[in-house]
Amino acid sequence: MTIGLIGFGEAAQAFVSGWRSEILGVEGHGAISTFDLKVEDPALRTGLRETCDSLGVHCAGTPGEALAAKRIVFSLVTADNALQAAERAASFLASGVLYLDCNSCSPKTKAMAAGIVEAAGAIYVDVAVMSPVHPARHRTPLLVSGAAAEQAQAALAELHMNAKLAGSNVGEASSVKMLRSVMIKGFEALTAECFLAARRAGVEKAVLASLQSSDPGIDWNMRAAYNLERMMVHGKRRASEMVEVAATLRELGLPDRMAVATADWQRQIGELVIRPEASTLEARADMILESYPD
Repeated sequence: MTIGLIGFGEAAQAFVSGWRSEILGVEGHGAISTFDLKVEDPALRTGLRETCDSLGVHCAGTPGEALAAKRIVFSLVTADNALQAAERAASFLASGVLYLDCNSCSPKTKAMAAGIVEAAGAIYVDVAVMSPVHPARHRTPLLVSGAAAEQAQAALAELHMNAKLAGSNVGEASSVKMLRSVMIKGFEALTAECFLAARRAGVEKAVLASLQSSDPGIDWNMRAAYNLERMMVHGKRRASEMVEVAATLRELGLPDRMAVATADWQRQIGELVIRPEASTLEARADMILESYPD
């Protein structure tokens, strides 16, 4: 299996580490190549290459170098770069290669990317990554859709990946992902708004007690701490996804006000560039409040 990767962030690295541990091993060294925009930035290039070397991945200097003679290509970039990634990759895709667009984009954006990829003679598949890539790595649940969804599912099975069919049309997998994110990322944003204010007001214990009494099925302390951690670590990427979620809602003729507000909260927390070294809700809230602009 020869694999090309566009983007080498958390998801790509998680997939590769899983493949290495289960199926490729050292014998597969060199079978995977990646092109990431960081290679074009002198300040980031060395770190990218070191990460690639540690996982046995060839760090290509151009998309053409990364995608040459590859049977399957995974696009794993941020949502705002997905269309650009398809455009840059298209002229280097061999006829019949599977192009798996795993980015968190609206159905309309996926359809536009599909048009670019298919015009080049490659096979486009809409892929939705349905949960965090750790700890499951390459076994993270995926949804696939498009005319070649069954073919893609079979190829992903060879890589011991966990893909389910979502439909025969591009956009069906991404619709599930986008609309689920209204709730998941929206819950995170509400967590920030609620508990940062409660902590600053000195009433967080009373707020937690009230929520726990109202809905004892959720461990509110643990879930709120987790939600803040997700925003602190991944807020900028989640904000890009929520822009696509808002676009999805507008494409459906519905208001996008909650998605837009969620994107704003996710971006604000993510741009603080702090890491949740402490594990408690109070400590994480304090870290954000200390860094938050007055």
